[in-house]
Amino acid sequence: MAQRILVTGASSGIGRATAECFARAGAQVALVARRGAALVEFAAALGAGIFPIAADVTREADAERAINQATERLGGLDVLVNAAGILKGGDITRTSLALWDEMLNVNLRAVFHLMQLAVPHLKASRGNIVNVSSVTGLRSFPGVLAYCVSKAGVDQLTRCAALELAPFGVRVNAVNPGVVVTSLHSSGGMGAEAYQAFLEHSKSTHPLGRVGQPQEIAELIEFLASDRASWITGATISIDGGRALTCAR
Repeated sequence: MAQRILVTGASSGIGRATAECFARAGAQVALVARRGAALVEFAAALGAGIFPIAADVTREADAERAINQATERLGGLDVLVNAAGILKGGDITRTSLALWDEMLNVNLRAVFHLMQLAVPHLKASRGNIVNVSSVTGLRSFPGVLAYCVSKAGVDQLTRCAALELAPFGVRVNAVNPGVVVTSLHSSGGMGAEAYQAFLEHSKSTHPLGRVGQPQEIAELIEFLASDRASWITGATISIDGGRALTCAR
């Protein structure tokens, strides 16, 4: 198994579950997120070989520092997991340029920049990248226009980078979750009552009849990062209870 991992968005949701998954498997993990105090507490709970790095990945200097500190502490890098992301609603008439820029900066630009910074280290280790995309990267949904575009961009970035990095033995893949129980929607401004109603409705929009859990996504990420997936690259893999198979409803 790959031993030196950097996970962004590691303080909550899919990023946190992914860090836990790698830590249980004995990997060294650099945890990257904006909330420094939460990261330090989380790292301490996971034990030895876990390193918190407080950074805002949309800031170029912070992203560079995160990669530099992670590779110094870990002695290199085997896997980059881009799990940081935000979701805020807005259709084409209600998405301001500021909101558009914020969504694209966090969900796509920062992912590209971190990949770019990690490439020299991943070439050295013949490592790999796993990006956390979304079912909205594969299918269109109303009311979350900028989010859909950002995740479609992540999918195409994944495929293009996979082709470019394959000659160096570096794999690049993405996972495309459906609705997963995390703080993503509440952080984007959805109230508690509305979120519970959304989760209940989502049982009917996912053919398997339920929403997902962060650990389920984390286990797929861990697989894609491992040698068991050594012949998989450029894939955008749905893990969504069948949501991508359906029409909007």
